[in-house]
Amino acid sequence: QVQLVESGGGLVQAGGSLKLSCAASGRTLSTYTMAWFRQAPGKEREFVAAINWIGVTSYADSVKGRFTISGDNAKRTVYLQMNSLKPGETAVYSCACAGRFLGEPASFVYDYWGQGTQVTVSS
Repeated sequence: QVQLVESGGGLVQAGGSLKLSCAASGRTLSTYTMAWFRQAPGKEREFVAAINWIGVTSYADSVKGRFTISGDNAKRTVYLQMNSLKPGETAVYSCACAGRFLGEPASFVYDYWGQGTQVTVSS
C-alpha cells in the first residue's frame, strides 16, 4: 500500500501562486506515475498534471505554461507549483499514484489517492 498526503493548499488572490506537496509513504515503487487532479464544487474531477519515475511530465492544456509538476525521489514527494491562478481554479486538489507507466496519465486508473487539499482563488 501507498499512502499519499497533500499539503500546501490555501487561499490566494487571482494571479497569485501556491505550491502543493504530495508526500508518499508505505510501499516503495520502482516505476510509477504520479499525478494531480482537481475537483471543483459541482464539477467532475479533472486531470491537472502528471510525472513518472523518469521525469516525463504531462499537463492539461488549461494549465500549460502556468503550472509545473516536479518530484523529489529522495523525499518521496511530488510538487505542483501553480502560478497565475484563476478564480475558476478553486477546487480540491488531489494527488494520485499508479505503480506503473501510464500511457494515458489523464485517465483515472490510479491505484492510490490522497484526501486532497483545498485551493481557493479569490477574484
